Formats: sequence, C-alpha cells, structure tokens
Amino acid sequence: MEKTIEDPPTSAVLLDHCHFSQVIFNSVEKFYIPGGDVTCRYTFTQHFIPRQKDWIGIFRAFKCFQDKLEQGLLKWRSQGQTLQVGWKTVREYYTFMWVTLPIDLNNKSAKQQEVQFKAYYLPKDDEYYQFCYVDQDGVVRGASIPFQFRPENEEDILVVTTQGEVEEIEQHNKELCKENQVLKDSCVSLQKQNSDMQAELQKKQEELETLQSINKKLELKVKEQKDYWETELLQLKEQNQKMSSENEKMGIRVDQLQAQLSTQEKEMEKLVQGDQDKTEQLEHLKKENGHLFLSLTEQRKDQKKLEQTVEEMKQNETTAMKKQQELMDENFDLSRRLSEKKMICNALQREKERLEGENDLLKRENSRLLSYMGLDFNSLPYQVPTSDEGGAGQNPGLVYGNPYSGIQESSSPSQLSIKKCPICKADGICDHTLEQQQMQALCLNCPICDKIFPATEKQIFEDHVFCHSL
Repeated sequence: MEKTIEDPPTSAVLLDHCHFSQVIFNSVEKFYIPGGDVTCRYTFTQHFIPRQKDWIGIFRAFKCFQDKLEQGLLKWRSQGQTLQVGWKTVREYYTFMWVTLPIDLNNKSAKQQEVQFKAYYLPKDDEYYQFCYVDQDGVVRGASIPFQFRPENEEDILVVTTQGEVEEIEQHNKELCKENQVLKDSCVSLQKQNSDMQAELQKKQEELETLQSINKKLELKVKEQKDYWETELLQLKEQNQKMSSENEKMGIRVDQLQAQLSTQEKEMEKLVQGDQDKTEQLEHLKKENGHLFLSLTEQRKDQKKLEQTVEEMKQNETTAMKKQQELMDENFDLSRRLSEKKMICNALQREKERLEGENDLLKRENSRLLSYMGLDFNSLPYQVPTSDEGGAGQNPGLVYGNPYSGIQESSSPSQLSIKKCPICKADGICDHTLEQQQMQALCLNCPICDKIFPATEKQIFEDHVFCHSL
C-alpha cells in the first residue's frame, strides 16, 4: 500500500480523552534497521469496530521519555493503562498509512491486521518513535511501545594479549573503575542534595501558597467589611435627611401655632408641650448620630491596621520568592557540575579504548615482522618479560631486539597518566600529550642502531632491520 497524498482526519482532542487500549500493537521491535520496510502488526479488542477512514501514524516520542528509557528508569506498563506521549494533537504525525477494513469482524483472524510502511517514508534519525492507531474522528485508540531506527551493534572483537599486558590493562582498568566509583559516589551525593533541595523548595512553595490563600481571604474579608460600612453609612445619611425634613415640618407647624396663639392658648400649650417632646427626640437622635460617628472612626482605624498587615504579608511573599530563586540557581550549578563529570568520564573511556586498539595493532605488526625475519615467537630462547621485570630496557627475548620498542613505550597509557604536559603543566591526558603520542606513533625506531624511519617508509625500515641479520 503506497502513502496517499490525502491527509488523514485529525482533531485537537486532548490526550486525556483518548483510549489507548482499544487497539493493541503486537511484535514491536526495540529498533528497526534503516533502509528496509517496516511491518506494523496490531489487534482489535472485542468492543472496537474499525471504520473506513481509520489510519496508523508514526509519532515522535517526547525527549524526557527518551532519556528515561535510555537510562533504564522507565518501563512500559501493561495494556489498558494510559501512556504519556510526546505530542499534543494527532496532527503531529511523521508519516501514516490507511487501515484495511476486515471483511468479517466476528472472525478471530480478522481481529489481527497489519500494515507495511515503505522505507522511503520512514524517519532517518535515531530518535524514539511509536505507532498510534487514530480513528476517522481523530481520536487515538491505541499506542505502541517506543522504538528506534538504527543499525545493529557491531560484534565484540577478540583481543589476544600477553600476561604482562593483561596485568597492565587490568591495573589500568582497576584505576578507571576506582575513578568511576568516585564519580558515581559524587553523582549519588549530588542527586541526594538535589532531592533535598527539591523537597525544601516544595515546602517553601506550599508555605507560599498558604500565605497567598490567607492573603486572599483577608482581602475578601476587608472588601466585605468595607461594603457593609458603605451600606450602613448610606442608611445613616437617609435617616439624617428624613430627620432634617421632619425638623423643617416642625418649624412650619410652630409658626402656625404662634399665629393661632391669641385665639387658642390652650391648644398652644399642648402644641408647645409637643414641640418640647420633639426637641428632646431630636437631641436624642443627635446623640445617637455622634455615637455612630465615633464607631465609624474606630472602624477606619481597624481598616488601616488591616492594610498594614496586608503590606507585611506582601513583604514576606517577596522574601520567599528571593529564597526560591537562590535555590533554583544552586540546583542549576549542581546540574552543570554533574554534566562536566560525565564528560570527563566519557573522555577517559574513549582514550582507554583507543590505546587498547593501538596496542593490539602493534602486537600484530610485531608478529608479522618476526615471521618476515624467519623467527618463531615460541622458539625464542627467552620470552618477553613483564613490566615488573624491567620492561623499560631492551627485550632480551628477541634476537635483534624489539623493533617497536619505541612505539610501545610511547603508547603506554600508564606513562601518559603519570607524566605532566610540558606545555600546560596538566596531569594526565590533554590535547598536547595526545598530539605528542600521535607524532611518536608515526615514527619507526631501529632496535639495533636506533635509527628513526618515518611510518610511511615501512618497507625501507623492514629491509634495514633484515640487513642487520645478514
């Protein structure tokens, strides 16, 4: 089936609403070799019914999942559980193939289907990918375990060494193991410090959230109290206006009584008595108004105290944010130092592998020269001594000496690890010592007369050594 030009149906459905267990992918390899077609096998569950516009796509897994999978910190869960993926919508597919509808869904063989992705449309990098089954509504119905597109690892090379060289390599390996253990212990300590920092940071964040919630409650309470005071003040103003209008009416009534004073003395006395009662009531209302004003003043003082409390809480929040930033900076510095330690460890491992390869190459060249000179290593009267028996001098086990003694001495990893660089004065291996080692590896030293030949004149060097045996 070729990839069609028509785009598959997609949607922006959130992954929380997807059902990853309705279609199960079978026989998914950990990696596929680039340049070949890939067959994707899958099985429909009992209650799932495929439709015409269903398709299977290849999606890129997210970066955090790749790192955890490579470190062995993440395992695939059993079917029926939700998988966290590295894409937000089904529009982020790399390539896809349409699904072939089975003729009879009731048949068990129809539940098991497969599609084939052509090599031309597959990814060319070594990132992690996964198969995903998407129906015609754009909803994910199944997802596979992640896999890679990369070639197979090369087989291990058999290395034959002498007992002395084996002991020397083992000693070097022990030193590297000790250094590796020290780095691991340092890494564990840093990880523990990081976890402690994370716990403390989480605690500070919880305290900050608590303070923020208390602050919000106080602000809400202040707002409610303010609204209550404003409502009460409006009511007092309305009552004051009513009393003013009643006072005006009473004044008008007093004028009328004074006009009728000559004719209605008895009625005037009653009205005067009523006026006195109203005046006493007015005085009583004035006193109540004064008490209310004092209560309002006290409430304003309480409001100022609340505002000061809110300001103090804001200052505490600023201090907590500064402490959080300092902890984040310290965490970043620890992560950077851990990365530097890992880079140094990787450099030492690569240097070890390179030196072992050069050692193996020199031994094979030495055997070839001995066979060219008509000598057999097993027939020599003396065997090659170990480094503990004086390996720095000339080898007495060879008739004409070791033709590669200069190269072997210059390529010894133990000497490189002890000497200091004459240029940068650094211990161990640096760029200058590696360059000096490469220059020595390009020269051939005669074991008889100590004459030096370039590495490009190997045939002349062999003829020169052979002339010494004539």
